[in-house]
Amino acid sequence: MNEVNKTLYITLYGKSLVSKKGIILKDQKAEEIWDKVQFKLKGKSKSKKLAYYMAMRSRVFDEWVAQMREKYPDRVVLHIGCGLDSRIVRVGQTEQPWYDIDFDAVIVERKRYYNENGNYRMLSADARDTQFVNFLPNADGAIVLLEGLSMYMANAEMISMLSALREKYKHLNVLVDCYTPFAVKMSKLKNPVQEVGVSKVYGVESPQVLCDAGIDFKSE
Repeated sequence: MNEVNKTLYITLYGKSLVSKKGIILKDQKAEEIWDKVQFKLKGKSKSKKLAYYMAMRSRVFDEWVAQMREKYPDRVVLHIGCGLDSRIVRVGQTEQPWYDIDFDAVIVERKRYYNENGNYRMLSADARDTQFVNFLPNADGAIVLLEGLSMYMANAEMISMLSALREKYKHLNVLVDCYTPFAVKMSKLKNPVQEVGVSKVYGVESPQVLCDAGIDFKSE
């Protein structure tokens, strides 16, 4: 795995830690996988505060996708940059198609712990290469989860990816977390992702920047 791919172990560790403590997020799958991989983290990447943040962020995404699935049962769920996250387990599988998408090396690792079935698929893709949308199922719309992804893509790459999704699907619901440019500057002092070798991250000045992809900003 490259440096960006290895950041998945930071989030995996955080979710495993809070789950074992019985707070914020129950994630037995994260506990199970972390106990097996035992990837060596160091420094701030193992801080409790970071683990709590990761868990709270994931809980927000979990609750949002659950609401969207109930509201739009005919739309496909796309979790882009899924890592080893067990959201499909935490929120429960339904008849809706669900695609977990990440780099090839990540999906190879992921398939050691998850199995595909009729409604659940794992897709190897680089989100910066918009050709991946051609391998997604046709549907009236898509519910798109971009958790912990935008900071590894330049604004132009994010807009290009969202534009491609907007062209494929009549309706899009997107949830994304972003660094601000100020956060990017501050991260140069000490960012946990540096512990796994990541040196370049990106920020978004305002959510409206992503509206260039043909989507509307709803709330922050």
